Amino acid sequence: MTALADSPTVYVIQVALPVPLQRVFDYDCEQLPAVGARVRVPFGRRELIGICTGEARQPDPSMARKSILAVLDDTPVWPAALWQLLHWAADYYQHPLGEVLHHALPGLLRQGEAQDYQATERYELTADGKAVELDSLKRAPQQQRLIAALRRQPLLSRDIRTEEFSPSALKNLQEKGLVERVRHVPAQQADWAFGLDAEPLQLNLEQAQAVATLAAAGTPQTYLLEGVTGSGKTEVYLQAMAEVLRRGQQVLVLVPEIGLTPQTLRRFRQRFTVPVVMLHSALTDRERLDAWLDARNGAAAIIIGTRSAIFTPCARLGMIIVDEEHDNSLKQQEGFRYHARDLAVMRGHEERVPVILGSATPALETLNNALQKRYGLLRLTKRAGAAKPARHVVLDIKNLPLKSGLSSPLIKLMEQELKSGQQVLLFLNRRGFAPALLCHECGWLAQCQRCDAYFTVHQHSRMLQCHHCGTQQRIPHQCHDCGSTQLVGRGTGTEQLEQTLTELFPDYPVLRIDRDSTRRKGSLQQHLSDARDNKFPILVGTQMLAKGHHFPEVTLVALLDVDGALYSADFRAAERLGQLYTQVAGRAGRASKPGTVVLQTHHPEHELVQDLVNNGYHHFARTALHERELTMLPPYTQLTLFRADANDAELALGALERIASFFPELEGVTVLGPMPAVMERRAGRYRYQLLLQCANRGLRAQLLRHVLPQLEACSELRRVRWSVDVDPQDFS
Repeated sequence: MTALADSPTVYVIQVALPVPLQRVFDYDCEQLPAVGARVRVPFGRRELIGICTGEARQPDPSMARKSILAVLDDTPVWPAALWQLLHWAADYYQHPLGEVLHHALPGLLRQGEAQDYQATERYELTADGKAVELDSLKRAPQQQRLIAALRRQPLLSRDIRTEEFSPSALKNLQEKGLVERVRHVPAQQADWAFGLDAEPLQLNLEQAQAVATLAAAGTPQTYLLEGVTGSGKTEVYLQAMAEVLRRGQQVLVLVPEIGLTPQTLRRFRQRFTVPVVMLHSALTDRERLDAWLDARNGAAAIIIGTRSAIFTPCARLGMIIVDEEHDNSLKQQEGFRYHARDLAVMRGHEERVPVILGSATPALETLNNALQKRYGLLRLTKRAGAAKPARHVVLDIKNLPLKSGLSSPLIKLMEQELKSGQQVLLFLNRRGFAPALLCHECGWLAQCQRCDAYFTVHQHSRMLQCHHCGTQQRIPHQCHDCGSTQLVGRGTGTEQLEQTLTELFPDYPVLRIDRDSTRRKGSLQQHLSDARDNKFPILVGTQMLAKGHHFPEVTLVALLDVDGALYSADFRAAERLGQLYTQVAGRAGRASKPGTVVLQTHHPEHELVQDLVNNGYHHFARTALHERELTMLPPYTQLTLFRADANDAELALGALERIASFFPELEGVTVLGPMPAVMERRAGRYRYQLLLQCANRGLRAQLLRHVLPQLEACSELRRVRWSVDVDPQDFS
């Protein structure tokens, strides 16, 4: 922290602050900070950490100004290219610059902490540990694995957790004097040398062509790597990365979910002997800052993170990879509503580095860019190695008795697979025991008083829970209307399915993976490890299981209930179902064993079901793009969603009607609404939406730049919460 020095010169600087206002603020200072440096300033009765955006060219003489309290940085927080990207993002997503810059900072830097490392404790090999023969530890495989990992590089406590090493193995090695815990202060600059810890796999022709295309590109550009599930996209990433790392450059890898981070980390560490860091919400603030500093200083060769990692500064960035680029988790749904995939493409352009967008089920916007030659298109149509395409079976369950969502033909298929020693995965995207609690006598349903939704029954905790606002209450003993005690769960959730499977297959342990079963820190990683090791023959899960996980022993995958998506009002529902079906189906038969995918449905004749099962996502996506073009839906038009919510429905509705009045009637511009949200009432507030449809991005940008300052000044809108979502993905 640099205190203000005495000086007769007073500068007027502009500061971006984390407040919901589309402006910067003027402050006096006696020491001119660097553009992009943090400053501490008074703001009303508070003190805030802001970012200096430069010297004020024409300060308003009529405005009273305060002096800044301190300059916190001698140099800019972000390099020039990332600084430009943040300004572009604020303009494109029509979000206040101060909040965008605040979001891009690690938590401790937002609080005014210094940009320095703190001493940490890490585990290193002793002299005896370096000399010990690995074969001497054959009877202790966990200790052997830990010694091998420590020979590659020292490990922090978080690394021990992430790699899922046994705490008892670590303790035993310390007692033997082979491993010691040391206090370590990371260097501000760290050099690393490229090295391989394992030989690359043999590529098939399509993989080799993809790697060669990436290596031979004259100018950096964005590539869509469209590969069927199990086609070896990760191996293409690894071999493309190798050339970048060999040049001493860094690779930034984005994954949609925390659950995928350890799997990706493991693959990269098994291949390369270079420093790898992670950035995601499960880390402590100090761990995140240290990893952020490692990336910025060049001490990290590979940076793996979820969506916010796109804002991580890198000393020598050489490539950006976005895995599962179609996943909706890459879109921030609250506050600064950015899409990490789109920012990755823009960052690659700003920093002149190649960007790889990988997916078996690319988003239609991405696919359209590739078909229009804006992106390079690399296709992998065959599964890697000896893996064969899975066999698809559609089960018509009309008039069939269901036992917790399971039909008798599916139960028979499961019996066959389990008896032959294989693993079975069942997908049901509803957690809890049952989606509703029903009175068997009068038909009463337990409804959340704060939302337009029914309570979900959680049998294990004996609670009713609203999955929209979080309200909980004990399961009642009697009906609230008629007093009957005949209360039953209606529908099936993963908790009930797990219980039924335990009764049907008592000799085969069942593992349930959903948000309820993975609340404890580290439990998701442990569950995924157990699933990979085939400790549980039956796996039950929600979408958490559909996101790129590799379960080599799974030969049967079944989707129990996806019919709701066939008739959804959301125009993206068909695309999402196609992606979900293909991704879940891709968990089957990923190794040398043949796989089977079963889809239970009441509508086997539906054209979407038939297209996906018979023609695959590749054909479906191109057909869907043609339909989008005919109906003028994204990517052939540009959408912006205005949301408003209030305790009074009339206030929210009136606010959006007032917003609509600001938009002029122009060719290529359509204003739709106001209309209720899909769930009109949530958490006690009424929610309405207004949709702005523009023919192109340029027209939309001009219109929003003209209208938003007027909306900010409109006093009528101060009585409601309202927001702007550019390129919305969720209309619920």
